[in-house]
Amino acid sequence: MEESHERLKSWSELPSDLLNSLLERLSFADFLRAKSVCWSWYSASRQCVPKNNHIPWLLLFPEDNSNSSCTLFNPEEKDKLYRTQDLDLELPRRFCLKSCGSWLLMQNRLHNLYVVNLFTKERINLPPVESQDGTTKLEPAVFGFRITLPDGSKAAKPMHIRSPVFWIDDKTKDYVVSWGLGTCCVVYSKKGYNSWTQIPEALDCCDMVYKDHKLYFLSYFRDLRIYDFSGEIPQQSFCCTCAYVERFVSNGPRRPRQPSDRRILWATKLVVTVTGDVLKVETILRPVSRIWSFRLFKICSLGLFKRVRSLGEEAMLLDLGITVLANNSEGICRNSIYFNGSHNSNSSDIFLFNLETRKMEQLHKFDLSSDQLSGNRWFLPSFTQAMA
Repeated sequence: MEESHERLKSWSELPSDLLNSLLERLSFADFLRAKSVCWSWYSASRQCVPKNNHIPWLLLFPEDNSNSSCTLFNPEEKDKLYRTQDLDLELPRRFCLKSCGSWLLMQNRLHNLYVVNLFTKERINLPPVESQDGTTKLEPAVFGFRITLPDGSKAAKPMHIRSPVFWIDDKTKDYVVSWGLGTCCVVYSKKGYNSWTQIPEALDCCDMVYKDHKLYFLSYFRDLRIYDFSGEIPQQSFCCTCAYVERFVSNGPRRPRQPSDRRILWATKLVVTVTGDVLKVETILRPVSRIWSFRLFKICSLGLFKRVRSLGEEAMLLDLGITVLANNSEGICRNSIYFNGSHNSNSSDIFLFNLETRKMEQLHKFDLSSDQLSGNRWFLPSFTQAMA
């Protein structure tokens, strides 16, 4: 017993520079374990800067509204599942709009928006959605929002939030949140704002990505716009109309009274790579066989497309609209696409798409009933001072 106590004491008395050097090299999961070894390790963890995490985790949402905790899966540890603390939130998948680091952008039943940290439970309420600084007005409806257009006319149908994105600084809690207001404009809000500011020229939002203080916007009219948010007021820094891309053809005539398994374009997404290239990603589905595939195009400066067939040493996190450097030995597969198959979002079987083989690969099969899940979302857990 005394020998064990002495051994623990020796670990707790490691020189601070050696201990910091050790902590800075640990993965996200190992860092959280290390800080609980003893008080001196916990204290040291608050002073060091751990390496940036680039291993995506999977967040599995409960189906039961009364269940306020989530299940977490780390690809580095395929035999383990983690459960979060009770977050006192409504957590079915439909209430989570986006993730940024360890933060989630949530919408409750009353359409109110807020961000919450998955690990620290810190919460920041956002301005009421109907508080709009612009010429388009809206008010909550049972499903979506009723829109009053600048000319005073009413939109025929309720509109919904499209392609929400956000960014938050873990230390200062500065944040930017943006989303498309149906087929109308794009809106944004920042820390200290009491309302949402409209960007009227950003019409008919198809998809958006926010990265490095820039908002990338793609419309259904093929307009690509980039807004610089580094200043107080965002400035448009780039605009082009993307060239038309010839669509693939179906795989033969449709048989009468038989469900078709022909390829359909399920979604068009924007992705920004590690080097800053902007990619247009076409998500393709065969609905009967539930087979997914993808086509990637680099958007060039004049709006022309160049087909991309490989991501090289990067992996794509389609949910987040970014790529990360990949190392197969660390649990993330290079030249692959991590995605959420929304056609069957409550499935407990998780896949990725390998661009080298052009096939779906099963990443993990959870020992969970799909009836217990309302969906999943990939996210990149980040370190915060509160966690350290």
